[in-house]
Amino acid sequence: MSETRATAALDASGLAYTLTRHGPVSGLEEAAAARGVPPSAVLKTLVVRRGAEDYLFVLVPGGRAISWPKLRAVLGVNRLSMPDAATAKDVTGYERGTITPFGATTAWPVIADASIAGTVTIGAGAPGTAAVVEAAALIDVLSAQVADVTELS
Repeated sequence: MSETRATAALDASGLAYTLTRHGPVSGLEEAAAARGVPPSAVLKTLVVRRGAEDYLFVLVPGGRAISWPKLRAVLGVNRLSMPDAATAKDVTGYERGTITPFGATTAWPVIADASIAGTVTIGAGAPGTAAVVEAAALIDVLSAQVADVTELS
């Protein structure tokens, strides 16, 4: 498989990572098994819209979902939304399921849920491709704000 924008950005970041590739999966449990990590270590990168042309990434561990009241409180805003799939692709350059802060068309702020720890995986810009990284190093490289912004799903 050729290099993606995400893997090029991962290389440029200096972050130590191992790339995993797997076929289609039908959910969190299968993705975790294919990547050799527990479900809670599979990070979803969600795009959140604060306002017109104002987006950010939220890293959410498997088995958890954004707590909108918590996220609004952290950001100090009253309204947030998630763009539809077409808008998410337009603003990140990635299809849903492959979205990652690495190599996105625009560098946005990143919020990492406070429960993210240990070895985790994050999308690497193509279906079935993920980077296995240490959470602390990932948070550091992304200059992510760490906050309690999720709840069990």
